[in-house]
Amino acid sequence: MSRYIHTEEPGVRRPLLCTNQPEPGELDSDGAEVIFERRSSDIEREADMTGFKKLTYEEAVEVAGFGLFHWLLLLVCGWANASDAVEILCVSFLLPTARCDLQLSSSDMGLLTASIFLGMMIGGYIWGYLADRRGRRRVLVMSLSINGLFGGVACVAPYFWLFLLLRFISGIGVGGSIPVIFSYFSEFMPRLRRGAMISALATFWMAGNILAAGLAWLVIPRTSLHFSLGTLDFQSWRLFVMLCSIPSITSALIFKLLMPESPKFLMEVGEEREALCVFMKMFNLNMKGKGNTFPEFALYTSSKQKAEKDGFTNRRSKEEQANIFIKGLMPIKQMFHVPLRSRSWALLVIFYCISFGYYGLWMWFPELLKRVEDGGSPCANVSSVSAPENQSCYPVKTAVYMEGFIIAASNLPGNIFTILVMDSTGGKMLLSSSLLVSSLSVFLIYLVQNKTQSLAVSCVFSGVSVIAWNALDVIGTELYPTQLRSSALGFFTGVGRVAAITGNIAFGKLVDTNCAVPVLLVSALLLTGGLAALLLPQTRQTELT
Repeated sequence: MSRYIHTEEPGVRRPLLCTNQPEPGELDSDGAEVIFERRSSDIEREADMTGFKKLTYEEAVEVAGFGLFHWLLLLVCGWANASDAVEILCVSFLLPTARCDLQLSSSDMGLLTASIFLGMMIGGYIWGYLADRRGRRRVLVMSLSINGLFGGVACVAPYFWLFLLLRFISGIGVGGSIPVIFSYFSEFMPRLRRGAMISALATFWMAGNILAAGLAWLVIPRTSLHFSLGTLDFQSWRLFVMLCSIPSITSALIFKLLMPESPKFLMEVGEEREALCVFMKMFNLNMKGKGNTFPEFALYTSSKQKAEKDGFTNRRSKEEQANIFIKGLMPIKQMFHVPLRSRSWALLVIFYCISFGYYGLWMWFPELLKRVEDGGSPCANVSSVSAPENQSCYPVKTAVYMEGFIIAASNLPGNIFTILVMDSTGGKMLLSSSLLVSSLSVFLIYLVQNKTQSLAVSCVFSGVSVIAWNALDVIGTELYPTQLRSSALGFFTGVGRVAAITGNIAFGKLVDTNCAVPVLLVSALLLTGGLAALLLPQTRQTELT
């Protein structure tokens, strides 16, 4: 990394290497070791003395170029996104076997799948708010660590209530990393490539889905992996839960040890020197082997945001501590005032509809496919599967996990399509059209009569609905300014978690008695979300504010 060192003569600067070694007593923006550091007086005073040209954020991103740094960033952020998918979706794959070991009814399974979304609802806004005040990187390290640690410990929980609690805490971590990772990633991207790159990042959710399905297929049916751990009967599904925590833990370590803070955030909080060093790191990696020299320039920064950040990190008075809750709600108030009001209401409806539909149905796919294996449609013969004691969990039906893997892999065409057309078409039309087609495919799930039809329609739903999620990821980062971006995404993902909770509870309560009701409700909500998307502004290749 590069480091700026200045001579004592006014107006003379010699750029050398930035270092990770802190000066005595210095801390970086997240209170840890100094990542980017300069030995000089205030850079704004230097810019005035030397006459360096000041650049906006978008101009500085263009100067830093596009290349190796951005592809490495895609891999790192993509792995974090995949780890969230693994942690969320692993519960759906363990239901067909864990229900016997934990003695779960269908209502209990609904609570279990809802628990992680309850944690995500609470964690989403809190982490998003902290990310807008303290920085993206630190929040990602903390949220990913909580996700992986508590998700992994859940594998040895002997009781349902304890397993439920640990999954809930893991969900608090997931709730932070999902919205913040997209804010963080988008703030390194040049404007003309942002849509395609965020779409590429979103495809890693498919990678996590495939990884979870593949692990379930490889591990859960192998009853030979069963052993005793004290008084705990350690079945293969518990090993699967433990393996699913590894991606989150490794992601947290990568962000802690290797990744810089978002340059956009650093500029917003007035940390010009740190932002310049991030841009230099981007430039050096992107221009590696080309012999280009990093140009000298200054940056437009916000001293007001810096003062707010400094105030956040200092010890607060009792009066300030009493007002912290009110201050935490201010971003929501700003989101629902002019000129952001109409887009915020539209996004609220969309997030609720797509989350109820996608998670309500997706988390129950393995269970519905298991019922198809027993013969008929997913909603047929429900009386024979009304209680867990009437179901056979062993030997494990491998076909259920193979079909889950196929459905996960069917995301690929939708992801490729999104990457190719996002920048030219824009997220608005992709979001609306994909939700409308998803609505139709879910309605057809209700009509299927055999295993082949069920698998085919489920694959169509998987491949089309992922386009809506990818478009929503792009739109969500472009509709709000930097000081609201993570808070807004955290709030709306929290709304989505409420929808996911109600969707999973609805399926749990009705799947044994009248499963047509939640399936048709999903279809109706996806249709509503598709129409609401038409109310959003077009954000194709817009500049981040």
